[in-house]
Amino acid sequence: MAIFKQKIVWIGTLIVLIVLVVFGAAMMGSVLGAKPKEVPVALVVLDRPAQLPGGESLAVGEMLKEKLTSNAQLPIAWTIVGSEAEAREGMDDRQYYGALIVPADLSAGVASLAGAEPKPATVKIVANEGLNTQASTVVKQGLAQAMRLAGAELSKTMLERIGAQTQQVPVATAAALLSPIVVQEETAHAAGANNATGNAPGLLTQIMWMGSLVSALILFFAGGAAMKAGSRRPAAIVWQPVAGVLLAGLASAFLVWEATAWYGMELADATQTWLFLWLAGAAFYMLQSALLNWIGMPAMAILVLLMFFSMPMLNMAPEFLSAASRDWIYAWTPLRFAAVGLREVMYFGGLDAASSNAAVLWSVGGGFLLLLVGAGWKRTKPNRQAVPSVEAA
Repeated sequence: MAIFKQKIVWIGTLIVLIVLVVFGAAMMGSVLGAKPKEVPVALVVLDRPAQLPGGESLAVGEMLKEKLTSNAQLPIAWTIVGSEAEAREGMDDRQYYGALIVPADLSAGVASLAGAEPKPATVKIVANEGLNTQASTVVKQGLAQAMRLAGAELSKTMLERIGAQTQQVPVATAAALLSPIVVQEETAHAAGANNATGNAPGLLTQIMWMGSLVSALILFFAGGAAMKAGSRRPAAIVWQPVAGVLLAGLASAFLVWEATAWYGMELADATQTWLFLWLAGAAFYMLQSALLNWIGMPAMAILVLLMFFSMPMLNMAPEFLSAASRDWIYAWTPLRFAAVGLREVMYFGGLDAASSNAAVLWSVGGGFLLLLVGAGWKRTKPNRQAVPSVEAA
């Protein structure tokens, strides 16, 4: 029992608890409580009212619009747009995670159920997979369920109207009433094969961060060894960013080759993916190397915590995060700008689509480059060597 009387045991226990709290918050805090809230979706209602055999008017599109926009249980923020082309343009611009398109002949299709030749009434659900797979899946499943409920309600209404006119329901009409609204599903900006179900951008960003961190550590130690060998501090540091950028270019090229050649990842443009990864890796390196040269090895704690707090959020839509996670971590972490920009490069048309996130990474890299070079003139404590005393003869 003497071991429990040692202070190191209780201090170590406290350290373990602190580590569990910190890394538990980093790895679970932003994920376990995540749920979709106000996911942006475009709604296009082109439907025109139709006349029923009894002379009544049927406006299914307006009915759907009212029910969907007033349904508080759907975690969707609707934007009413005037055309399918406008909705698709919004998805191209990363404004919507999906769209529900109600065609002009929806009411006519439902009204035909009361006639001799029933025709299917069709709506289209478009999921913007490239923007975020998790969010687009929620949109697709939520809208499909809403359409099933609306179809069941329409079936009941139409059956009551048909029953008021005749006691016999034709077989074709009965079959059509089982699914009065046919849902067509479409995927916009598909992620492609072997893209980790659309999470490849976050995955590549994490790997690039680790590669840049290893590069920063290697060059930090190399600079220290050069100074011990007699090099002046400015000269030992000024070459670190040059070597770091070259290493980032080599590492990003290898990562793209590894992803495609080894694991079959499908990339729309491997060269543009490599160039953006190079930019992200260089920005990561400048940040990591600047902190190491100013703070020393304690900077590793900051960099590791930044990575662990950022990682769970890279593949999540901001609408899924809590307000605290979104405002205090997601809004500023450099890994987020790299992951979102890489998503735009891979799924939305290349480097032109990622211009805003690329500008942020250029700014991060440039700012920390100045700090890194400035570390060459940081004052350090001189090494005091003992001077042997000379005793008076």
